[in-house]
Amino acid sequence: MSGPLRPDLAIIADHIPAGASVLDVGCGDGELLAALIDKGCDARGMELDPHNVAGCVGRGLSVIQGDADTDLAFYPDKSLDYAVLSQTLQTTKRPDLVLDELLRVGRKAIVSFPNFAHWRVRLSLLWGGRMPVTRLLPVAWYETPNIHHLTVADFRAHLAERGIRVEQAWFLKGDRRIGAAAANLRAEHAVFLLAR
Repeated sequence: MSGPLRPDLAIIADHIPAGASVLDVGCGDGELLAALIDKGCDARGMELDPHNVAGCVGRGLSVIQGDADTDLAFYPDKSLDYAVLSQTLQTTKRPDLVLDELLRVGRKAIVSFPNFAHWRVRLSLLWGGRMPVTRLLPVAWYETPNIHHLTVADFRAHLAERGIRVEQAWFLKGDRRIGAAAANLRAEHAVFLLAR
């Protein structure tokens, strides 16, 4: 591993027990996979970007090229202990269906996403009238991969409507964890451990 994990990935790695079977959907450069393998997990990844797939395979990680919107259908029901989707839900075409597939494939799912209701995002829209560009959302609206802008409140409401249970939730402001109080306003990122 090249250095400390991104804060949301560190939370995920800390809460997946050694020996667990894990699929990291949208695994990027394999940073989380490497950390999970180091702690004794049976971890593999799925990634859309062919350059990231090649980089992961070059590092000896078990990664296939695949699309979260379509390719989770090839995995059997409850074939994994955990299905992970970190900073990817908002980039999928049908996040509702992807979430259903994660919970079909994995006994539990861990999902992290940027909170578009954070006060800086709100302020940027209010005062500037334009889509925000921040340290954590660093690209302009026309080049962002984010096609579904969700908030902590949106996500919680969706889970309640679908009968999905939140086992734990963690919230990040920058690189540090904060409490759940007013997370929809204060958190820049959210991480949820889910089950049905």
